[in-house]
Amino acid sequence: MTLDRLTFAAVSLFGLEGVTADECRRLGFENVRADTGKVFFEGDLRTLARANLRLRTAERVLILMGEADVTGFPELFDLTRGLPWELFLPREAAFPVTGHSLSSALRSVPDCQSIVKKAVVERLKSVYGGEWLPETGERYSIRFSLLKDHCALWLDTSGEGLHKRGYRANAGIAPLRETLAAGILLLSRYRGYESLYDPMCGSGTFLIEAAMIARNLAPGLSRSFDAEKWIVMPEALFPEERKAALSEARDLPCHIAGSDIDPDMARLSAENAAKAGVGRDISVRCLPMNEVRTVPDVMVTNPPYGMRMASKSEAAAAARGLARLKAGRLYVITSDERFEEFYGKRAAKKRKLYNGMIKCDLYMYFGSPSGGVLAKPRPVSHREN
Repeated sequence: MTLDRLTFAAVSLFGLEGVTADECRRLGFENVRADTGKVFFEGDLRTLARANLRLRTAERVLILMGEADVTGFPELFDLTRGLPWELFLPREAAFPVTGHSLSSALRSVPDCQSIVKKAVVERLKSVYGGEWLPETGERYSIRFSLLKDHCALWLDTSGEGLHKRGYRANAGIAPLRETLAAGILLLSRYRGYESLYDPMCGSGTFLIEAAMIARNLAPGLSRSFDAEKWIVMPEALFPEERKAALSEARDLPCHIAGSDIDPDMARLSAENAAKAGVGRDISVRCLPMNEVRTVPDVMVTNPPYGMRMASKSEAAAAARGLARLKAGRLYVITSDERFEEFYGKRAAKKRKLYNGMIKCDLYMYFGSPSGGVLAKPRPVSHREN
């Protein structure tokens, strides 16, 4: 392993691996390969920075330190100790260890954490000398995964999950993860040139992610990452990549709008859009669905599931309300298995996805493009309720 030839994995939500892989290829990453819950690719430290800043659907970016089959704690210790942690971790590094085990002989996650931690300590002590490590420096989070006795050891470059863009300090009752919203928009082939509407916009996640796609704004521009504080990272690298990403932003006229029956949610959508820097690109109104008259090219929404947000009768009413609306293409993500029954029509396509831990389906309906243009975007008024 060298700093100019690293193997990365972009952790992806189940069902979005192909979308994340397509993103990696468009960014020019090498040897892209999709796997369950991850997309592998190769590159250098600049690739690391670019992936964190620009990937819309990745949950985090990991460096693969090493992997092997292990069935006992001695084997796990030897695998871990034999890896070049000193390539990244200085003597004072803080290195918490987390992980998971599934269908493996080593079932105890706390015991595995202890063994991995001890092995890294022994490796660093052999390199730096001394009897103890202070762990007073920057964070280098170590992760392990055990699946059917195959162990992989990773270094987390992202820190907080990449779905935390920095614009949504407040969310609705059942927020849609930003990475999932971006993935659904990419699946819809939305690129910013069509009109888009969300009739149950909640905290505005679909609207904001759509505006960021339309403007070609990198999703990580407003946040920091663990790796940019690492000693091994050239000081100018992340700033250079941020500047490059900003230079590729475009001033595309956006026709993006949404509404919500709750005036507080409508206001929150507008506030979040302003934090994301796309407030002028989005129009939000407080409006019940039965008063929506817009006919957009793309309609995308996340209705109440009948689980955390609303009763099952309210979820059914939302599906029936959607059936009265018109759009060129409709994309609905819900965990309600009776959605098609309530909506009154089978979807042209369905795709299994997860919103957090909730298993959902993305229902896709393809009509005739309306060719319509939404009203010029404007922020919601605090008096509009």
